[in-house]
Amino acid sequence: MHDKVFVASGHATNFADPVARCTKCKTIFRADHILEEFLHESFEGLTQEQLSEMIKKHNIKCSNCKGQIEAIGSFNMMFPVNIGVENPQKAFLRPETAQGVYVNFKRIFDQTRKTLPLGIACISKAYRNEISPRQLIMRMREFTQAELQIFIDPDKMDEADIDEKYKLHLLTADKKELTISCEDTVKKLSLPKFYVHHMAKIQKFFISVLAIDESKFHFRELSKEERAFYNKIHWDVELKFEDLGFKEVAGLHYRTDHDLGSHAKTSKQSMEVVIDGKRFVPHVLEISFGVDRNVLFQLENAFIEDKDNDRIQLKLPRKLAPFDCILCPLLNKEGLPEKANEILEELEAHNFKVFYDGSGSIGRRYHRADEIGVPAGITVDHQTLEDGTVTIRDRDSMKQIRVKAKDLPKILKQFMDGEDIEKLGEIIKN
Repeated sequence: MHDKVFVASGHATNFADPVARCTKCKTIFRADHILEEFLHESFEGLTQEQLSEMIKKHNIKCSNCKGQIEAIGSFNMMFPVNIGVENPQKAFLRPETAQGVYVNFKRIFDQTRKTLPLGIACISKAYRNEISPRQLIMRMREFTQAELQIFIDPDKMDEADIDEKYKLHLLTADKKELTISCEDTVKKLSLPKFYVHHMAKIQKFFISVLAIDESKFHFRELSKEERAFYNKIHWDVELKFEDLGFKEVAGLHYRTDHDLGSHAKTSKQSMEVVIDGKRFVPHVLEISFGVDRNVLFQLENAFIEDKDNDRIQLKLPRKLAPFDCILCPLLNKEGLPEKANEILEELEAHNFKVFYDGSGSIGRRYHRADEIGVPAGITVDHQTLEDGTVTIRDRDSMKQIRVKAKDLPKILKQFMDGEDIEKLGEIIKN
C-alpha cells in the first residue's frame, strides 16, 4: 500500500520494536524477547531505557557467543518497496490487513445500505520485518491474519446484549487470574457491553468449536504501555503451548476512531456517516487472529502416539478435520466398489468431504485416516449388499456402529456436530 496510508495510520512512526546487539558477534536481537528468553517473563511495553537497564542489571549474554548484549534503539518493522519503474512510488508491504479495510470503509458502507454495526472480514497475508524470527511459526516475517473490523456508533458501545452468567477466563494487567461472569466483567472492569459480548463469542469459539481445554485458554489484558498505539482497550487471547507456555494467538482491540479519523485528516476525504440524522465518525472493534499460530496449537495438541493400538492419531476437532469421513469398500470386487461409489455420490451431494480409499487392508486404511485426523470411517461390506447397512467407526474410540446407508447423511451430520457415536447406534465388536 502507498506510504501515505501508513503515515496516516501512524505505522510509519510508531510501528517499531526495541533492538539489542551483541558487542562481540554483532548479532541483532529484539531487546524484550532476549530478556524474556533468559528471565521467563514478559517485558513487552518497556521503554528503551528500561530495557537497557534490565539487560545490564541481569548481565544478559548473547545466546550465540556469550558476548555482552547492549540495547541500541528501535527498528521499524515494515518492509519498504517501490511501485512502478519510472518515477516509482514509495510503498510498504502491509504489516496488518486492517488498513485496506479502513481506506475502503466509506465505499463498502455505501454499498451495504448504510447501516451499523457493519462487520468487514479479511483473511490474507501480512508482513513484518521481524528482528529475530524464531520458535517455529510463532514469529515469522510473512504470516496469515484473519481479521474482522466491526464499525459501530460509539454511543452504542453499551447497548449490546451479553450472556450475563457466562464466565470469562481473564488475566488482568496486574497479573490477577479471574474467572468471572460477563455481567461482572462489565461492572467490575468497566468494559463496554459491546466489547464483552465479543469476548464471550471469541471464548465460546475457542472452547466449543475448536475444542480447546479451558485450562489452556485465557484473555490477557495489555497495560497502557504494552498495547498498540491505536488501541484504547486491548485483551489478547493466549493459549498454553506445551513448551512455550501461554502465547498470543488472537486479540480483541477497541481502536476508537483512530484509523478512520487519521485517514480522513490525511486524505481530506470525510469518513463521517449519517444515521437517523446523526453525523459521526464510526469507532472500530477489531478481532484479529494469527492463523498460523492457531494451526500450530491444534497440531501440537492433536498429535498422539497411541502405542496401545500401534497407531499415530491426529485428534483434530471434527469440524477442523481435512475430511469428514473415509469411505472404504471391504474388497475391490464382488460389487462392493460400485456400492461404495453410490454412497460416495450421496454423501458428496450432502456436502460431506469424503476420502475414498480402496487400497490395502481395512485396518491399514483406518490407520492412514487416523494419521491425518479423519473423524469417521465408513465401510461397505458384504452385509451392505444384503440389508443396505454400513459400519461407522469413530477415530478416537475406534468403536463402531452399523446403520442403514440411507440414513448416513443424517447420522454423519450428528456425529460431525459432536454427538457421541454410542448415541447414534448400537456398538458392534470390531
